[in-house]
Amino acid sequence: MSAFARSFRSFGAPPLARWLAGGALPALCILAFATSGHAQSFQSQAPFAILLDSDTGAVLYEKAADELMAPASMAKLATVLVAFEEIAAGRLTLDSEISISENAWRKGGAPSGGSTMFALLNSRIRLSDILHGVIVQSGNDASIALAEAIAGDEPTFGRVMTERVRALGLTKSVFRNATGMADPQQRVTARELARLSDHIIKTYPELYKIFGLRDFTWNKIRQQNRNPLLTMDIGADGLKTGNIDESGFGLVGSAVQNGQRLIIVVNGLKSGRDRAVEARKLLEWGFRAFERRQLFNDGEIVGEASVYGGEKGRVGLRARGAISLLLPRGSSERLAARIVYRGPLAVPVQEGAEVARLVVTRGDVKTLDVPLYAAETVREGTLQSRALDALFEATTGWVRKALSRSVSGPT
Repeated sequence: MSAFARSFRSFGAPPLARWLAGGALPALCILAFATSGHAQSFQSQAPFAILLDSDTGAVLYEKAADELMAPASMAKLATVLVAFEEIAAGRLTLDSEISISENAWRKGGAPSGGSTMFALLNSRIRLSDILHGVIVQSGNDASIALAEAIAGDEPTFGRVMTERVRALGLTKSVFRNATGMADPQQRVTARELARLSDHIIKTYPELYKIFGLRDFTWNKIRQQNRNPLLTMDIGADGLKTGNIDESGFGLVGSAVQNGQRLIIVVNGLKSGRDRAVEARKLLEWGFRAFERRQLFNDGEIVGEASVYGGEKGRVGLRARGAISLLLPRGSSERLAARIVYRGPLAVPVQEGAEVARLVVTRGDVKTLDVPLYAAETVREGTLQSRALDALFEATTGWVRKALSRSVSGPT
């Protein structure tokens, strides 16, 4: 058992407190590690920023990470997600031919003056090349043509993009077009862009390799990948830049060093140079300043959730795999860990069902948020036990409601 697990259990709430906490309030304990006390000593000049460790899901740095912002061409990550999903579902292949309509050519091609693949009007291009045009060259013509091929028109494709990211649990981002061109309703958050990128990297590793290409030539025109991190010796292999007047200069990037992958999002910077400098500084700081701590071993019980009307009054909770966290080297800051669930849980509770989440915060930074699953099946209890639970719930429910009204902040 890890030191964190021992501390978590020793500070754990008693059964009554856990029952009362099951609804709007989480079970809460404060943990201290003998590690400088500066949780977020790095300060980025970017108005929006987040740094995420891909393996643990730990957030190492964030700044306005949940505030809505214009994504510019970083919206093309959702465009690419839809295309990758269509390939995985067998509805498209890399050899599928995509037509370049007059709309795609005029709005996103050579006549537009924006970033373009320089696809020829009425030409038919293999999806593999279209993807290179979207990812490497940030081609608006390729993005619009892809949207038309999948959804018929770009507005409909924007709704598809939004639906697909909603299915990943990204609840704030809204897409209206495939290119990232200015639209007052098209908004994302830095946190959700980071999570989207992490999903793409893990789910489509072979297709993701396109993001790491330094250049791509189409129509005899060779263009460099706009991602400045790829030219730096920091292990970068993706993802996407963006820039329109409304957004400023932004970047979603990823880099790997010594087997550790970090994902970064910055946005709202004043120049391409500022974007490159800030992104590099934040990545280098992340690789240098943190060390891994294991919180719970694979299969270890993390805590318990109260059960209503069951043969047992509580059920153990565990994650799928070990739970690790990255902490600043040499710091002794305090961590707040809480198990969050809406309860008490109703029977039957099936083993392996997701019923709660473990949330760990470091100061104002939510460093970890992982799902927890029932460690065993809890079936319906006897008539007598159900009656006792009903009586207990009736006498404590008003207390839980009163407490939930008096506590502010997200759970």
